[in-house]
Amino acid sequence: MSDAKQPTLIDREPLTAALFEEWDVLDRLLAGLTDEQWASPTPLPGWTVHDVVAHLIGIESMLSDVEPPVAADEVPDSPHVRNAIGAFNERWVTGLRSHSHAEVLSGFRDITRTRRAALSAMTQDDFDAPSMTPVGPDTYGRFMRTRLFDCWFHEHDIRDAVGLPGEEGGPRAEYSLVELIGGLGFAVGKKGGAPQGSTVTFALTGPLARDIHIAVDGRAAVVPALDGPATTTLRLDSRLFTRLCGGRTSAADHSGEITILGDEALGRQIANNLAFTI
Repeated sequence: MSDAKQPTLIDREPLTAALFEEWDVLDRLLAGLTDEQWASPTPLPGWTVHDVVAHLIGIESMLSDVEPPVAADEVPDSPHVRNAIGAFNERWVTGLRSHSHAEVLSGFRDITRTRRAALSAMTQDDFDAPSMTPVGPDTYGRFMRTRLFDCWFHEHDIRDAVGLPGEEGGPRAEYSLVELIGGLGFAVGKKGGAPQGSTVTFALTGPLARDIHIAVDGRAAVVPALDGPATTTLRLDSRLFTRLCGGRTSAADHSGEITILGDEALGRQIANNLAFTI
């Protein structure tokens, strides 16, 4: 039996519909912001709302073969840049900082219009084709699901920065949660240090309510169900869960919002080490 990873095959039409809707939601959100809100710091170190939108423009531009506006050696050193992906992102963030907020919004509309046309012209075979993605070799469709995940996450970075909460359920959130769940084994086993033979349940409430189970058997992995009660169960709102996984906040700042059943020490250890996204 082969252990080769099977390609991720995702239906093109519903995924692109969700991605296009996400761009529309972002467009409406950004169009209503004041200059002061555009300049607001976000949960991402060193980035304002303006910078987050510059980053979104940059990734979609890269997918359209558009070069960043500044060279790598023109980007100042920043403590929040820790890897090659971060360094690439800063070429767009730095290059667009001198642009007005209106110009950045116009740039976002232009590049998403270009990408919308390109994705609409693609076939299911194009989506199923092998591609390098931010999470390694997979399919182009998987790459586009990570794009939706990124845009959805940054939508809520912007909303949190300006105090305008939005809908965190529905198809866009469901696609994004699938990407998030894919990293939970690493977060629980490697970062959280869950021991061999242990099991963990995240009992989510809120807009993405569900139970997510993880078993540590050789390595930690998400499983459909457990044979018995989990070693530790963490009950929390899905809105807090996504932000903890994204490193946007810390469990220590929300200790009263996380209920732990079973092994409390292990549960706290996992909650304190949930951040794993890039």
